[in-house]
Amino acid sequence: MSAFPLTLLHWFRENGRDLPWRQTRDPYAIWLSEIILQQTQVKQGWDYWLRFMRRWPTVTDLANATEDEVLREWQGLGYYSRARNLHAAARQITVGGGFPTTFDGIRALKGVGDYTAAAIGSFAFGLPVAVVDGNVYRVLARHFGIDTPINTTEGKKVFAAMAQELLPATEASDYNQAIMDFGAMQCTPQSPHCDTCPLAETCIAFREGRTSDLPVKLRKLKVKERRLTYIYIRCKGMTAIHRRQPGDIWQGLWEPWLTEEVPSGAVLLCQNVKHVLTHRVLYADFYLYETNERPPLPADYLWIQEADIDNYAVPRLIEILLSSLTSLARRLATLCLQRTSLTSKQ
Repeated sequence: MSAFPLTLLHWFRENGRDLPWRQTRDPYAIWLSEIILQQTQVKQGWDYWLRFMRRWPTVTDLANATEDEVLREWQGLGYYSRARNLHAAARQITVGGGFPTTFDGIRALKGVGDYTAAAIGSFAFGLPVAVVDGNVYRVLARHFGIDTPINTTEGKKVFAAMAQELLPATEASDYNQAIMDFGAMQCTPQSPHCDTCPLAETCIAFREGRTSDLPVKLRKLKVKERRLTYIYIRCKGMTAIHRRQPGDIWQGLWEPWLTEEVPSGAVLLCQNVKHVLTHRVLYADFYLYETNERPPLPADYLWIQEADIDNYAVPRLIEILLSSLTSLARRLATLCLQRTSLTSKQ
């Protein structure tokens, strides 16, 4: 074993993160953590992992849930395709008779890519397959001075081959966790801790003063802006919601009336609420429309009791907009109390 993996393993045994999904070899628990953490920081994802494990302790339990239940539990994490894929894969596993134990079998699960399959395979089954995520790209690019862009086909091949070559086959699980933790805690994107780094003496980026330049990434696509106007209808204790369809953002989640025509009498609650997605920036206006007659809506809108709206999974933006209704109710209650107080004094 070369000095690089030996140093990382030693560092990991002294500094590795104590995470609950590392205390088990259960592939379901490990897979769940990897899906949650795909676009989520550990601090936020931890609570979601615990909630999922409490509610659905086995993959069969998750498979027997409805998609709506899974989306509702996922609410707030974003990137909802992860939740839909998680649910679909749980059913794949159940139909297949159990969690697959080979890299190809794990890779065939819905929503599982090369990194996730390698992570599950090495952590749960000790498979000698190297993980390559953002942390790994950064550590390898800096230490070995690689300036091939990481988001190109060539870059992915170069880093995957190097990661696999460096992997100690008999300690795949610990080494994969070590290099990821090292990137997350020591060789961080901004202000890496080079002064205390055990690899500093052999790190090309440190020696050449290029830590801020590596890894190299080609410029992203231009971010587009999109404007949305939502109307919250309040009609005799009922409101109308709509499930978003495939082919757009937030597939399968629910939202209030989305329209370009604001009805007369609607009250503006908040305006230009900014919400950032991967390649899009959304700006939303939110109105309250109180009426005694249901307005004509497309056939796919569902009328529900206002009190039941929390039973439906909504995007984070809609959650923010709906909170303005609570703020309005509080303001009205305060105003009512003030008026009552003034009347009693008179």
